[in-house]
Amino acid sequence: MQQIKEILKSKAEEVEKDLEELMTLEEETAPQLTEAMQYTLLSGGKRIRPVLTLLTAELLSGNYEAALRAGSALEMIHSYSLIHDDLPAMDDDQLRRGKKTNHLVFGEAAAILAGDALLTYAFEVLAGLNLDPAAKVKIITNTAKYSGQQGMVGGQILDLEAENKELTLAEMQKVHQAKTGALIKAAVLNGVYCSEYDASAEKALLAYAENIGVLFQIVDDLLDQTGDTEKMGKVVGRDEELNKSTYPKLLGLEAAKKAAEEHAAQAKVELDIFGEKAGDLKALVDYILKRQH
Repeated sequence: MQQIKEILKSKAEEVEKDLEELMTLEEETAPQLTEAMQYTLLSGGKRIRPVLTLLTAELLSGNYEAALRAGSALEMIHSYSLIHDDLPAMDDDQLRRGKKTNHLVFGEAAAILAGDALLTYAFEVLAGLNLDPAAKVKIITNTAKYSGQQGMVGGQILDLEAENKELTLAEMQKVHQAKTGALIKAAVLNGVYCSEYDASAEKALLAYAENIGVLFQIVDDLLDQTGDTEKMGKVVGRDEELNKSTYPKLLGLEAAKKAAEEHAAQAKVELDIFGEKAGDLKALVDYILKRQH
């Protein structure tokens, strides 16, 4: 576990450096907008999504530089989603990564615009990737698909509509596969598309991503019920407050933990075709399963 923590720390630092470089703009139209973008984008975090892109590209001996930049772009999209999710019109949260949420610092209008700017800038970054045009188009299409109405954004509205409703397990899984799982699939597939690959590798890595997407959400749900606000960097217990359907609520605490372990095990099985080369991606599964924040 210590080794994967060190790998995560090292790669997160690479991502942080790349994001800082990307946010050092030669031409600034509105400095206050840049500040609002930087406030959330450069506030740390686990950087799991770009790390997934990097580890996948490494597994397939892909273009690491392009994978780093593609991972940074996806982190911009993730950050924009956090800014918008925290708004009063949505989850109305006050704390994110141990700091006041964006709209409490810069105002709602500026927060909305900062999110908009991060989303559009992400695609500008992807358009500039140093890759074969066909690979670049695949990454842009993949990112748009999984971050838009077929993925994360669609999942967010399903999540809002589900408040104060009793969902079935299948209905809740549909929400989470879109809201949480979609960007994780995008992260892994973008790593694939930065590389030379075959259909079997793409299929196996997509199945891996689907399982860790579910795993990530189950652990999130468990931590919202049992976690610590200081460690989490955000207020815990919000799911119950908003009367959201969660894995612990529908399955019970122990059954939810068991489901997490099952998805972790299946994620590893999907990587067996790669042999020992997939060691870091397998270790990342254990990290996600056992994380405390």
